[in-house]
Amino acid sequence: QYTGARWITADTPTELREFENAYPMRMAHDAADTLALVGVFGLARIFISLAAMDVGTAFGSLGGRREMLVGFLAEPALLMVIFTMALISQSTSVATIVETLAHRELVIYPSLAFAGIAFTFVSLAENARVPVDNPATHLELTMIHEAMILEYSGRHLALIEWAASLKLYAYSCLGLALFFPWGIAERDNFLAMVAAVPLLLIKLGIGGFLLAAIETVNAKMRIFRAPEFLGTAFLLAVLGLLVRLLLEARA
Repeated sequence: QYTGARWITADTPTELREFENAYPMRMAHDAADTLALVGVFGLARIFISLAAMDVGTAFGSLGGRREMLVGFLAEPALLMVIFTMALISQSTSVATIVETLAHRELVIYPSLAFAGIAFTFVSLAENARVPVDNPATHLELTMIHEAMILEYSGRHLALIEWAASLKLYAYSCLGLALFFPWGIAERDNFLAMVAAVPLLLIKLGIGGFLLAAIETVNAKMRIFRAPEFLGTAFLLAVLGLLVRLLLEARA
């Protein structure tokens, strides 16, 4: 049985059933691999950029190129964050990472601190939030996401805005699962899932408050400073990876 990044040997069907009963969350790895999730985010970015350029206007092409620039710089940092989490849990599966971190003693790992800050930087950039982008602006010199959808209206614009909201929700849930896994339902149990919903809403509410605070105290940076911002995220993610390899290998 393959669980994300490691193999578990089951010689007989009975041993396999025992493994499924003992580790139910690890059987969900096929649908919850973080590397595949990064690929899905990248595929969505390609299609929204193609849709922007399909309009045939200068603004659409400008926004599409800027979006691909941000994605090109953000994805390596996100991958380094995932590799750090994978070293801790020995798996790239979200379910296994949650199970591993949720049952550990409550301590602050320096690698997780570096990875968490890097993930925050990447999330702000990927979701077109301040300081990388301003979703409320229509100034042609600064807009990224809005430039891609400037020519859309009606149901098409509604679908694009809905997709952007779902992307922010997906990044928020991914960050909560990786860095604040406590309270997540660990069994395929309806009552456990229902009980986890209020805690998820509380976490999302706190995250929304922090996002509003970040956007209030920061101003949008110039587009030419975005590489420095995301380069800092990549540096922090690599530092987290090195700290995990060199200082926390026995933890």
